[in-house]
Amino acid sequence: MSDRGRIRGVLYDIDGVLVTSWQEIDGAAVAVRRVRESGLRRAFLTNTTSRTCAEIAERLCSSGIEVAAGEIVTAARLTAEFVGRHYPGAAVWVLNHGDIGADLAGLTLDDEHPDVVVIGGAGVEFSHLALSRVAELMLDGVPVVAMHSGLTWATAEGLRVDAGVYLPGLEAAGNARIEVVGKPAAAGFRTCAELMRLDPSEVLMIGDDVQSDVLAAQAVGMTGVLVRTGKFRAAVLAAVDRKPDHVIDSVAALPGLITSPANAL
Repeated sequence: MSDRGRIRGVLYDIDGVLVTSWQEIDGAAVAVRRVRESGLRRAFLTNTTSRTCAEIAERLCSSGIEVAAGEIVTAARLTAEFVGRHYPGAAVWVLNHGDIGADLAGLTLDDEHPDVVVIGGAGVEFSHLALSRVAELMLDGVPVVAMHSGLTWATAEGLRVDAGVYLPGLEAAGNARIEVVGKPAAAGFRTCAELMRLDPSEVLMIGDDVQSDVLAAQAVGMTGVLVRTGKFRAAVLAAVDRKPDHVIDSVAALPGLITSPANAL
């Protein structure tokens, strides 16, 4: 890579890059270890909203990928910080699949009389009645914050649609804008750079979503690397106007990309 000498940290997406349904993608553990041993700093940014930072770290470690909870930045963690800063003391209704209360510490949760609605990851909770209530609250002037706007995630059984599929319709029905905090919003990438004590230009982001991971990271000045695992689809890559800085078969190839004299950073 022509960026050699300025990349000092790696920002990993998790689902579809390191694991699928919490099973290690071949070579991920070795690749993460080799990159760490090269001296690069690291952080892990995920739109996963069904598990806390501590639970994600535990699952990754169980998969052989050694990670500390403090290195993980979830969309829920970012959202809790955002709501606490912009709506201090507000009663919050969280529409989300999974128990992530630990990452929402400090928020006042109240699904009966909310001052703010937070939309998390999609699941069975996204019923017709629940989504209708969100739209009605929006019409009544209640602000809505989305943890992320991801369209899909990968499972061992195939793709699943995520919260981003619903947001445009809710904005139209509720006649209001929804603030997005996690990927692909810029704030999450900048927070991870700060966590590593680096400028975004010094960070390489590796992900399986060309839009939400890679191009969004490149938009804040990071170097983007797309993997052909997880939710990657060749047709989606071919359709985008901008292209990733680099495309590799999987995270297993990342150490070689970094260290190869011909292609290295």
